[in-house]
Amino acid sequence: MFIHIGDDHVIQSKDVIGIIDYSLVTSSSINEEMLDELKQKQQVIVSDEELTKAVVITADNVYYSPLSVLTLKKRASMISTISRLEDYSENSDEE
Repeated sequence: MFIHIGDDHVIQSKDVIGIIDYSLVTSSSINEEMLDELKQKQQVIVSDEELTKAVVITADNVYYSPLSVLTLKKRASMISTISRLEDYSENSDEE
């Protein structure tokens, strides 16, 4: 399944390692150092840093999202619910 994280970015839900509030990331010098290193390696996808509310960490990249952590969490839980429904419908077809 996929999650739309804003700014025309869609990622696979299985690749998500973590979603962190942007204010927490910027308040830590260690996190800022990590992001600076990843930016140099071109592994950070930033659309508009001023609008960033959350940082989405995946297996390959880090995305700055204009959506809040709560919104992203709701989208991820909807995907989980849909997956369970699909599993249920597959089981009921077999019966």
